[in-house]
Amino acid sequence: MNSLPRTRVRRPVDRRKPALALLSLLQFLIAVDVTVVHVALPSIGAHFHTPTASLSWVVTGYTLVGGGLLLLGGRVTDLLGRRRMFLLGAGLFALASLVAGLAPDLPTLIAARFAQGAGEALASPAAMSLIALLFPEPTERAKALGVWGGISASGLVVGLLLSGVITELLHWRWIFGVNVPLAAVVLLIAPRLVPADGPRVRSERLDLPGAVLLTAGPLSLVYGVLESSPWAIAAGVVLLIAFVAVEARTRHPLVPLSFLTHRTRAVANAATVLLSAALSTVFFLLTLYVQDVMGWGPLRAGAAFLPFCAALLLAVSQTARLMSALGTKHTALVGLACTALGLAWLVRLPDEGGYAVDVLPGMVGVAAGMGIGLIALQNAALLGVTEHDAGTAAGVQRSVDQLGGALGLAVFVGVAFGAAGVDGFRTAFLWALIGVITAAVGLGLAAREDEPA
Repeated sequence: MNSLPRTRVRRPVDRRKPALALLSLLQFLIAVDVTVVHVALPSIGAHFHTPTASLSWVVTGYTLVGGGLLLLGGRVTDLLGRRRMFLLGAGLFALASLVAGLAPDLPTLIAARFAQGAGEALASPAAMSLIALLFPEPTERAKALGVWGGISASGLVVGLLLSGVITELLHWRWIFGVNVPLAAVVLLIAPRLVPADGPRVRSERLDLPGAVLLTAGPLSLVYGVLESSPWAIAAGVVLLIAFVAVEARTRHPLVPLSFLTHRTRAVANAATVLLSAALSTVFFLLTLYVQDVMGWGPLRAGAAFLPFCAALLLAVSQTARLMSALGTKHTALVGLACTALGLAWLVRLPDEGGYAVDVLPGMVGVAAGMGIGLIALQNAALLGVTEHDAGTAAGVQRSVDQLGGALGLAVFVGVAFGAAGVDGFRTAFLWALIGVITAAVGLGLAAREDEPA
């Protein structure tokens, strides 16, 4: 008797991991462009005959515009579709990168950096909310966000390495040019891996006045700090107060004020501002220290951050395990503590220090704190999100991360340049340390957390 042939049942292909890899690739490029200009700034200044001190907008313009528009990007993501906005943001980022690489003058380069930030503002919250919904189970989500956050964080370090290699061996323009083919790969493959968007309700108006105020306020503050203009600082404060007033009265705010009353999210976002401010300061000032004080060239200065990258990746690989054992809040406190120890070491940075003794220990401590702290705070900021507010929550988290880093860079670097020599570096690291300790105390004093420890 012949047996009937067995019919093989094909299991549905799980495309979540390839989708996560693709979403992480674009976020990696976005993170690379935060730091890729640091080592190249002297070369850019020489090319355009501009002093290095005048090039701050090449660094801060990208993060300020990105951070200011991230809330609008998160809201647009919820209204018009995650995949649509991810693809639109990736395309804008690629086009702006091409313009930056071909920029004939400094104003064009700065404008292209602004456009890169706008591309990030659309793509980053879309990617983050896609991950939150692709991995709804808390443990899976923690691991997925750990991968995404770790790849993003490593991009900050790789940006420094690439900047040194490309600037010394090729030309500074290629630090932007490498984005174009990789972003093209994302644009080609994403429609096959990322779930299509369903129909969206488009009758709701976007809060464009709020987006303008949130972008213009920090821009004015940073301009005031960098140019020592009290009027610009005052204008920035007024614009931010106006933003709060608009959000309180508009029918469709970027961020409903009730959204910020969620205790865990509010504390996590406030701590992220102070932690990101410290991290941006460390990146910028240590890059200058190894070049201007220790006399290292671009290639060697970039390679100096290899231990940072290794410590960061090791910390990221253990963060999900720490959160399972300690809870999100206490894991974030561990990250803040590591960052504080690293900053405390850098506060004693000598006028003519050595890398192994004076720089490396502080660098490793900050790297561990960054890997653990930012990912834990990121998870806390997404606690309890739903289909309706995942993009908003992601936009808020990314916005405070970006704006905190940009404002911290302006304030702390302004403090550093206001003092003579390395003494300014030490003072900046001290203020960054005070900020991180404040974040840890605030997090520790939170009345309760919304998850069991």
